[in-house]
Amino acid sequence: MTDQGGATPEGGPGFLDLPTAYGMPPARGVLRAAPEDFRVEEVLGFEPDGAGPHVILTVEKRGANTGWVAAQLARAARVDVREVGCSGQKDRNAVARQAFTLPWPEREPIEPCLEIEGPGFRVVGAARHGRKLRPGSHRANRFELRVTRLAAERRAVEERLGLIAGRGVPNYFGPQRFGRSGSNLARAREWAAAGVAPRDRAARGFALSAARSTLFNAVLGERVKEGSWDRLLPGEAVMLDGRRSFFRAPGIDATLVERCAAMDVHPSGPLWGRGESPASDAALEIEARAAAREHGLCMLLDAQGLDHERRSLRLPVRGLRWSFDDGDLSIAFELPRGSFATAVLHELVVEAWSDESGSGD
Repeated sequence: MTDQGGATPEGGPGFLDLPTAYGMPPARGVLRAAPEDFRVEEVLGFEPDGAGPHVILTVEKRGANTGWVAAQLARAARVDVREVGCSGQKDRNAVARQAFTLPWPEREPIEPCLEIEGPGFRVVGAARHGRKLRPGSHRANRFELRVTRLAAERRAVEERLGLIAGRGVPNYFGPQRFGRSGSNLARAREWAAAGVAPRDRAARGFALSAARSTLFNAVLGERVKEGSWDRLLPGEAVMLDGRRSFFRAPGIDATLVERCAAMDVHPSGPLWGRGESPASDAALEIEARAAAREHGLCMLLDAQGLDHERRSLRLPVRGLRWSFDDGDLSIAFELPRGSFATAVLHELVVEAWSDESGSGD
C-alpha cells in the first residue's frame, strides 16, 4: 500500500509528493521546537590510532554548521581550513557530535585541543591519529529525536514504528539535499537548460548532487508505488548491506529472496552518470521511465563526467526504540552513512521537519 507523505511547505521540492511505503503517516507533530529535540552522533566505526601527525577531535555543536566549525578549528590551530578533515555534514539546527582532524606536530601535547571552543561548539575529546579524515569515512549516525505537540493514536504510531523496525523505509534523499527552497535543484535545471554552469565551484557541486538525488528519488518513488522498493526484481543490481558494492541478478532465486528478507542484500537504484546501468529487464525498465522524464538532468550529469554508481533503495533502521511522555514522542535509531532521518519521519509524522532537517551524511 502506498500513499502520500506530508510535511510543511519547507520540506523541499517534491519531497512531500514522494509516495510512502506504509500509507499515510499516523501522526502529526512538531520536530525541532528546540535544537535539543534533534540530536545526532557520528559513529566512526574505528578507534583513533593513538599516534601520528594528526589529532582527531570529537566536537559537540549546537546551532552551527559543519563548514563554519571547521573554519574555527583551522583558525585555532593556525592552519589552512583545507587541512581540516571531517567525514560528513551534520545539521546546524541540532545538537550534533562529530569528528574532525587537525594536523598536529607529534612533539606537541594534544591537551590544548580540549580548550578549543567558540559560539555554538566545543571540543569534548581528542586523540592522536595517523591520517586526515575523508568524506564518508564514518560508518553510521545515531539519532535521538523528539516530536512535540503530538496528535496521534498511540497504537497506530507503535504499529507504524514496528513496520519501520522490521522492514526499513525507502532510502530517499532528504529535502536538504536540494537546498533551501530547492535552490540547488533550480540551479541544476537552469544549467541543464541554458548550458551555463554556476561560477562557484561549490555551487556546481551542490547542483550536480541535487540532480543525482532527484533522479534517484524518482526511480525509488516508482518502486514504492508498485511495491518493489524492498524486494528484488528480475535484472536487479543487488546491493550488499552496508557496502557500496553490488552484483547483477538476471534471475531471482529462493536464496536471494531469503537474503533480501533478512536485509543482507537490497535492491538498488542509480546515482546517474556516465556508463550503462548494470540493471536489466524489469528493474531497468523502471529506471528508464524515470530517466526519460528528466532527460535534461541526465544529459547534464553525463556531460560533467560523473560515473554511474548505485545506492540501496531500502534503508534499514536499526536499534529503533521509542517512548511517549506528556504528549511528546521520543525516538532513537541508527542509520548508515549517507542516509537521512527525514526518510524515517516521512513514514511516521506529518508536518514534522524544516528545510534543513535530518542530515545524515
